[in-house]
Amino acid sequence: MLHKPPTHIHRRAFGLGAFGLGAIGVGLGLRASAARAQGRPFTIVALGDSLTAGFGVRRSEALPARLDARLRAAGYQVRVVNAGLSGDTSAGALARFDFAVPRGTNGLLLAIGANDMLQGLSPVAARNNIEAIITRAKARNIKVVLLGMRAPTNWGAAYRRAFDAIYPDLARKHGLPLDPFILEGVALNPALNQADGIHPTPAGADRIAARITPLWRVVLVCALPIHLPRNNPTRPVHVFKESRKHVTLALNHTF
Repeated sequence: MLHKPPTHIHRRAFGLGAFGLGAIGVGLGLRASAARAQGRPFTIVALGDSLTAGFGVRRSEALPARLDARLRAAGYQVRVVNAGLSGDTSAGALARFDFAVPRGTNGLLLAIGANDMLQGLSPVAARNNIEAIITRAKARNIKVVLLGMRAPTNWGAAYRRAFDAIYPDLARKHGLPLDPFILEGVALNPALNQADGIHPTPAGADRIAARITPLWRVVLVCALPIHLPRNNPTRPVHVFKESRKHVTLALNHTF
């Protein structure tokens, strides 16, 4: 589970304003792997803490399972593996990366850093750890989608600025699809959180999955033609335009 901070921190940690999805940069990488060319599912490993693992809910109700169900319902041949570990930090996720993300992995859903923040650990160390994970994944041609976290005001303005900048900075640097705040629309909603006020209910996990499904549809389109939706393989889904060092996605109504 997420390590619970003192009450005054715990209650404010997620008191954040709306933070909508920003511009999404994603590398084209159109070459499919040999395994995918043989029709095997596009395997996504969800690497994170208890928000990924599904603390307090059934494994079938956790974020990875809900993402898997939504992508399959959209016609994509995927398999989403739950590699969440309750209490994990960015250092822990980096240490277990090679074990948690085995050969044959095609995509990485990276959602780590909440425990770093709740424990007041160094934003510099967290940034370095998260970037090291991204670098290792990219070296293996694994497509990464990054889910962000935000810091409470209790740690001070300097800490919050440094921590909150981690995710957008790394997304821009590495051209990654980004959801800036994993709990957007879920935090502080009693109907979507368990009694501890931190961990999502099954409905909360599904809300997160619904929000990030379009990001993964972008990644899956990059594996053309293997992972186009089976129900409508010729329908245009995304519009791409060149933007300096990477491709910027213009989202449209087809999502």
